[in-house]
Amino acid sequence: MIILGIDPGYAIVGIGVLEYKGNKFRPIEYNAITTHSSEATSLRLKRIKEDIQEYLHKYKPDAVAIEELFFNNNAKTAIAVAQARGVLVAEVASANIPIYEYTPLQIKQAVTGYGRAEKGQVQQMVKMLLNLNAIPKPDDAADALAVAICHAHSSKINEELGVNRL
Repeated sequence: MIILGIDPGYAIVGIGVLEYKGNKFRPIEYNAITTHSSEATSLRLKRIKEDIQEYLHKYKPDAVAIEELFFNNNAKTAIAVAQARGVLVAEVASANIPIYEYTPLQIKQAVTGYGRAEKGQVQQMVKMLLNLNAIPKPDDAADALAVAICHAHSSKINEELGVNRL
């Protein structure tokens, strides 16, 4: 199974592509879609749309896993990230690929075994689980890989129960 993990953002969208086969992971690519604050919102969203289309076309994932949004202070940032997340979800749906969402707590639990793990612990476990030489950079790419790992660990349960699917 090819899983594309997404850590949604507006300036940086984390992307992680994994193959999960026989309970083993093979990292295929991790990267980020970036936009610049000097660009108009419409152009930034267009860039995100076009870049996610390229990843979907290139890897033809069996499933896409995306992190749910969690904000507690900056409404302006929350709105921008929500717009970007909407573009990402719409593009995946347009490609007829199943999309699943996970909370930060679910992701941390699946990757580290502890739902309140620190960001550094999650990144270190991503490195170990994927047998990488270094923690993936940027951090958003490591987070996207964590989302993909979470889906791999949850996929059989999700399929049976229809849980977490958007």
